[in-house]
Amino acid sequence: MTVVSQTAAKPMQEADPAVRLKEAAGAAFLTVLLCVPIILFHAEADINNALRPISRLWAVAIFAVLAFFGRLAAQNFAAGAKREARAESKIAAAFRDAGAKYLPPIGLAALFLYPFAVLAALGSGGSLKWVDTYGIQILIYVMLGWGLNIVVGLAGLLDLGYVAFYAVGAYSYALLATKCGFSFWICLPVAGMLAGLWGVMLGFPVLRLRGDYLAIVTLAFGEIIRTVLVNWVPFTGGGAGIASIPKITFFGLRFADQPGGFDAVFHLNYSALHGKMFLYYVILCLALITNLVSMRLRRLPIGRAWEALREDEIACRSLGINTTNTKLTAFALGAMFAGFAGSFFAARQGFISPESFTFLESATILSIVVLGGMGSQIGVAIAAILMIGGTEILRELDFLKVWFGDGFDPAQYRMLLFGLAMVVIMIFKPRGLVGTRAPSIFLRQRETVAGAVVGEGHG
Repeated sequence: MTVVSQTAAKPMQEADPAVRLKEAAGAAFLTVLLCVPIILFHAEADINNALRPISRLWAVAIFAVLAFFGRLAAQNFAAGAKREARAESKIAAAFRDAGAKYLPPIGLAALFLYPFAVLAALGSGGSLKWVDTYGIQILIYVMLGWGLNIVVGLAGLLDLGYVAFYAVGAYSYALLATKCGFSFWICLPVAGMLAGLWGVMLGFPVLRLRGDYLAIVTLAFGEIIRTVLVNWVPFTGGGAGIASIPKITFFGLRFADQPGGFDAVFHLNYSALHGKMFLYYVILCLALITNLVSMRLRRLPIGRAWEALREDEIACRSLGINTTNTKLTAFALGAMFAGFAGSFFAARQGFISPESFTFLESATILSIVVLGGMGSQIGVAIAAILMIGGTEILRELDFLKVWFGDGFDPAQYRMLLFGLAMVVIMIFKPRGLVGTRAPSIFLRQRETVAGAVVGEGHG
């Protein structure tokens, strides 16, 4: 058996030139066989308009020689690539470890300095769009992606109705603020708890479901919530939505050009950018809290129970883990963070309607989690930046009208490019943008785990 295995493995080695020559000769012979019926003979008309077969043996010989040397070149290239991969593996690991160590603090500092950097570069008027559209909007989806990552990435529960909890949080704040006069900071935890309660209500009926059946039920749940919002007109306003939702205040100071406003109290010239910068830091703190809680819970027994449930529910039960509580906690925590994001969304927009909470939003958030790499926090953040920021950048490509006409609108092709990007990433990075995972627990030294060595593609 040893001799056979060594002999079978020998063609894979780079040290045997006889094997390479044999494979190259075989490629040349196969090329000749393929060329005989289609290239060797060619029919041409003579002076009498009669067809005469003409031999093109020279063409067959050229193709055979190209196949022979091309096969040799391919073998040499593959062998060299293997040598370089082995030589660079340690260097790549060192760079990866250095990036894991220094990238988070550098990225965190960049996030906090982003509004001031944009302000210094573009001024007060030009930076408003970049802080609002590209800063706040992306961070909302980063927070939603991290919340759904608990359910899908860690617990392995496919949820297609995640936007329902987003809607519960938004409508909770809108109704409490407009009808009861509560401030954002009072409504924020209430909206999160109400969304978490709905997460538990969704979790109970689906305790015995998994895979496609779970996805169908969660999809139906999201549509039920949206239908209720449309038809319960006396309570939710129906399709007209809820308007005049109070904005977030800074300790009671409104960001408005009025006496007693934020700018007047601090003796600043009024600028709409001040309110946007405050909203930016609010959603940044909420997103960082979501990330901190998720990473902390992943190292606790409940987090390890989620990962065990994701890998194999039967094995999870055999270990004595209560799968009922495990699923309910995943749904509740993920829904709670969606409720926080929804309440912030309502306060930022000042107006909400059922049209803001369609299935497309759930699909977008789920795509962010899958493309970023399920279970990877940094991957979800990168995917949100690329997907949300990329679609917004399409609105800035007005110069394309020079070639395609004045009626061309690049934003109309965002879903086409979005789908194309998903296909490309799934082909070349099937485990997501970040395919490695840091283990939740380790014995002596923490080392990243490649997704390829795990059955489900997680570490």
